[in-house]
Amino acid sequence: MNKFRFLTAGESHGKCLTAIIEGVPAGFEIKEDFINSELKRRQGGYGRGGRMKIESDTVEITSGIRFGKTLGSPITLVIQNKDYENWQKIMSTDPKDFTEEKAFSKFRPGHADFAGSVKYNQIDLRNILERSSARKTAIEVAVGALAKQILEQFNIKCDSRIIQIGQGKTEEEFKKEIDKAKEAGDTLGGKFEIVYKNLPIGLGSFVHWDRMLDGKIAQAVMSIPAVKSVSIGNEFAYCMFGSEFHDQMYLENGKVTRKTNNAGGLEGGMTNGEPLVVTAVMKPIPTLRKPLNTVDKSIMQESKAHFERSDTCAVEACMVVAENRIACILADEFLMKFGGDSLTEIKNRV
Repeated sequence: MNKFRFLTAGESHGKCLTAIIEGVPAGFEIKEDFINSELKRRQGGYGRGGRMKIESDTVEITSGIRFGKTLGSPITLVIQNKDYENWQKIMSTDPKDFTEEKAFSKFRPGHADFAGSVKYNQIDLRNILERSSARKTAIEVAVGALAKQILEQFNIKCDSRIIQIGQGKTEEEFKKEIDKAKEAGDTLGGKFEIVYKNLPIGLGSFVHWDRMLDGKIAQAVMSIPAVKSVSIGNEFAYCMFGSEFHDQMYLENGKVTRKTNNAGGLEGGMTNGEPLVVTAVMKPIPTLRKPLNTVDKSIMQESKAHFERSDTCAVEACMVVAENRIACILADEFLMKFGGDSLTEIKNRV
């Protein structure tokens, strides 16, 4: 039984972001260009801020792949932070570079600063904000892009779309809403949908709560910075009768078919052969050009929140992160179900 798992490391303004991936069988073709195209998608979208002009993320594969194919050994991915050259003293690992004036002390509402500083007993809030930053999602997208290539070997495909930004429900309205927020020094969130097609029946399990696939997917998406809700299937189930919601079954040419997919491809914590449909809502980005009220920890007085480069809207980027996080969950479930040490062995089992 294979277990697709990974760890990431790195800070927002540190030298680099790194991931080590374990559990990928031998023989899978991995294209670096595809990973880089996913990284570029993450940096795109209307309403992005200044850092996207500084960074142009590309991945370096430093282990586990030879001549474009996986070896079965751990895979290491690295993304360099190009902005690090401007932060070398502030993010130095050498204690001799420390000075008090480099400390960051104003809590930013909506961020991890306050709770994180209490939890880890930190005075300098940069020790919290650097790792809690959404910058770390870049390396997660790189891992997910590798997972997508595993799934594509079995014709498992992903589609996604933005449903709403602010009050807008069309692309033209999205841009108008974002422009309005930018002019006001404000930010916007939104809603998006992700669909994975051609999943085999039976990924996940009903046996234990922590093996149910809907729970794993919800955790993966909900833990993206700024995501506040996740639903699978028809999100209006709460206002439908059972006779309207549940996907009735029919026989066509000896196969079980359905005319609806309100369950979103999951029943009893397992895939049921229908497309997996995940919807998520992202809150407005909490770093605003018109600063919110806060408290300065160093002097324990009320103040205005610090502004340090921010997007007006990053819903499209969030959607890309969610796609790739879900890909990691699905790749893990797929490899656990079908097992094998090589692509050939897995194909035979499938």
